[in-house]
Amino acid sequence: MRNRRLVVSAAFVAAAFGLVPGLAHAAGPVPVGPASAGHGKAAPAVDLDKARAAAALTFASPADRTVRTVGNPPPAGRHKAAGAPAQAPAQAQAAEGNPGLAVALSGSSHTAHGLDLESTVTSAGAQLDISIAWGDGTAERVTASGSTVLNNSHSYAEVGTYTVTVSVWDATNKVSAVNTTEIVTAGADFTPHAPTRLLDTREGVGAPKAKIGRWGMTALKVGGVGKIPAGVTAVALNVTVTNTTAYGHIAVQPGKEYVEPTTSNVNYVPGQTVPNLVIVPVHEGYVHLVNNGAGSVDLIADVTGYFSRTESSGYTSLTPVRFADTREGLGTVKGQVPGYGTFGLDIADRRGVPKGATAVSLNVTVTNPKDAGHLTAFPSGQAAPSTSSVNFSAGQTVANSVIVPIGADGRISIRNGGWAPTDVVVDVVGYYSPESKAAFMPLVPNRLLDTRSWAYGPLPGRSYVPVPIYTGAPGIEGYVLNATVTNPRGDGFLSVSPDPNSWDLYENGTAGWPEPPVSSTLNWTFGATVPNLAQASAGRNNVIDFWNQGWDDIDLVVDMFGFYAKN
Repeated sequence: MRNRRLVVSAAFVAAAFGLVPGLAHAAGPVPVGPASAGHGKAAPAVDLDKARAAAALTFASPADRTVRTVGNPPPAGRHKAAGAPAQAPAQAQAAEGNPGLAVALSGSSHTAHGLDLESTVTSAGAQLDISIAWGDGTAERVTASGSTVLNNSHSYAEVGTYTVTVSVWDATNKVSAVNTTEIVTAGADFTPHAPTRLLDTREGVGAPKAKIGRWGMTALKVGGVGKIPAGVTAVALNVTVTNTTAYGHIAVQPGKEYVEPTTSNVNYVPGQTVPNLVIVPVHEGYVHLVNNGAGSVDLIADVTGYFSRTESSGYTSLTPVRFADTREGLGTVKGQVPGYGTFGLDIADRRGVPKGATAVSLNVTVTNPKDAGHLTAFPSGQAAPSTSSVNFSAGQTVANSVIVPIGADGRISIRNGGWAPTDVVVDVVGYYSPESKAAFMPLVPNRLLDTRSWAYGPLPGRSYVPVPIYTGAPGIEGYVLNATVTNPRGDGFLSVSPDPNSWDLYENGTAGWPEPPVSSTLNWTFGATVPNLAQASAGRNNVIDFWNQGWDDIDLVVDMFGFYAKN
């Protein structure tokens, strides 16, 4: 049976994702009409530019903070180190000419590395020499006559905190005006953290020793805990729900105050233990976990890294690459990993991951397990931590996204924490390194796609849906998504990969058929609801394909939590 294609047209998410799905047949992708013409409705529009603007960081230094001096010009073109105040000449005195000379600064950072600066200069009608030192060793100069407003943009090579200095020199009256403002880039770099348990309601770690009740929540302090800095902006957590007594889902959100969730991270059924990787913004040092279920649950959260606005490791996405498969002897010896056994895996300087990479983003799949257990992925050269990366039951095939710090020897280790053997498959989807330039930009969680509420029904077996994401800005490296399969009519697995076609080719009916990926993002069985985080590459075209690799229909839900950007 030939793979089929569901096409999502640009009307669906105007301005950002622009999608209205439609079914395309073998003759070529032909988008159907708007969802409103059918029996359902399309997923809500999401404007990424508006979301990014809402999350922008703003800065200002009013005119009354201007330092005015007489006699010597300011050090035009020179920059101040980050955090260094502007220095006025010692012979500062009242100026007889141009007494109102001043400069007010305001700016915002709404891209990962960028700054938009507005300099409002108040002056008599004199010729002015104006210098803008960006705080990173670069500067630019302009000239003006009298009062003026300058709008300038700058892109920093690294995320961080910088002091911007604007100096105005009036040579006619021998008077200068200098103002400074400290800015912080909106993007955040990743710092790996040895897998560490921050929350376990079974043991009273990070919260009282008690289950989280129906529709209940718990706040978890992250900033300033252990080696995580107080100013952390986001955190990577492996969240596990266990001892479940009803159906429900867990939502992980910023801050410690309850907010009604509109997305989900972990779905569960009675008696199930389910893990999922979550990348969540941190607000005032906290995140909170909400149990949207009719019964009580225990919650576990293990940290594997954090994001902060200080120079560390950026992200580089890869088209998913299979690094290990114990069924075939790929990357390790052929044969199941024995109970309590560990195998090492070469990561750095292999198949697109460079030397010097600090952490790797994986999709780890357990298959053919002989009994229940868990896997733990951790950096080589260390003892296995008491954390889990993937939990499984006998005979289950289950995948989980994992971020793992890379050991000093360029390897990671994977341990079977159960007593019985199992097969393990490892796909690499990206890596973090000091040389990678894409920084994380968190967004308010939003729902990108839900086939249960559009006009076109479930995603058929052996088909895919291409999703164009319009960002309005270049340099997007990848997206942080949570994919959930529900109502599956049979067994199967989902793959997520960048599309080689541009969206224009889909709209004019000339898109070629992409090669189906061999990697899996999540696996399901008949009737199960299964989530997994997907760090999806933007590819060349900002079109992402979601492949139903099973033979039967499924419903697919995709939530977006942020993106990685170079600019």
